[in-house]
Amino acid sequence: MIEWSSTTIKAFQTTLLDWYDKAGRDLPWRHDHEPYHIWVSEIMLQQTQVQTVIPYYERFMAWFPTVTALAQAPEERLLKAWEGLGYYSRVRNMQRCARQLLADYDGQWPQTAAELSDLIGIGPYTAGAIASIAFNEPVPAVDGNAYRVFSRLLEIDADITKPGTREIFEQAISRIMSTDRPGDFNQAIMDLGASYMTARQPDTAHSPVKAFNQAYLDGKELDYPVRTKKPRPQPVDYVAVVTKMGPDWLMTQRGSKGMLANLWTVPLIKLTDLDVTTDDSAADLISAVRQYFKQEYQLILTATTLAVRPVTHTFTHQKWTIQLLQGQVEPAELAFFAGERVSPTDLATLPMPKVQAKIWDRYRQADPE
Repeated sequence: MIEWSSTTIKAFQTTLLDWYDKAGRDLPWRHDHEPYHIWVSEIMLQQTQVQTVIPYYERFMAWFPTVTALAQAPEERLLKAWEGLGYYSRVRNMQRCARQLLADYDGQWPQTAAELSDLIGIGPYTAGAIASIAFNEPVPAVDGNAYRVFSRLLEIDADITKPGTREIFEQAISRIMSTDRPGDFNQAIMDLGASYMTARQPDTAHSPVKAFNQAYLDGKELDYPVRTKKPRPQPVDYVAVVTKMGPDWLMTQRGSKGMLANLWTVPLIKLTDLDVTTDDSAADLISAVRQYFKQEYQLILTATTLAVRPVTHTFTHQKWTIQLLQGQVEPAELAFFAGERVSPTDLATLPMPKVQAKIWDRYRQADPE
């Protein structure tokens, strides 16, 4: 790891912040230093691109403008606000955190990263971002951008997937970051990592901090950051039964725990629960699904195949491949069915995961009506 002199550190701070003042991104959560706004944006930005987040952020603020509004929100509306962002545990933890702020802190935000880390769902990065931007505490906000930027600037070869590596980066960045403008410093690093110092196609030749990028100067920029490869997501096969009962859709609500908790989908059945494989015929699949509906739901199903490609959707640890069937069930009580009949007009009010949106899109390719 390269060690910079105090002169180099000062030159880097000046270069970085001058560039940020001229070219920093104009984002809605940067229009003030309100910790609630910073917090919501940072949680949304986990696993999600900035341009995707902006309309979600603006709608979220319109629906839940304060910590109190968020704490009191019905879960269904909360999940609807988050629909499409994925990783729904994030927004559930946000509501728990909002309630914790009201109950334990009288609605007031702690002002240091150490105290912020005691809040539900706030890890070291988010704590650093809020503390530095909202309260001017000189503490690093170490996320993927910071790992990438500083591993290249300083040729830090510690594996970023290892638990102890964060402390190495925090110590290195703490020696370099501006104590006068820590929030702007952290946001400048975010912008640098999203522009000139991206993961696969950096444009360091035009970067404002090119002269400080040791990995670039040594011709090995893409060797950083060092990381152990993640295991591939495990394949899981499903069948989605896009089902109607009369004019209404038959929708299931997933359980309160596990993947996609409390969200709504069409009936989704694992192929392993049907005692069929991807090599079996369409007739065998339909027969197995009809038997499943009869045994599990006490419903009589008529089903046909749809001439569309399977839907694929990748989660962190699983990759789903979903075959689609179209079905109709005879009117009956839904005592054994974990869901409801939903009218076409009410369908849009249900919180649904992104994979369900893919199912609807694929279904409409076969049945545009």
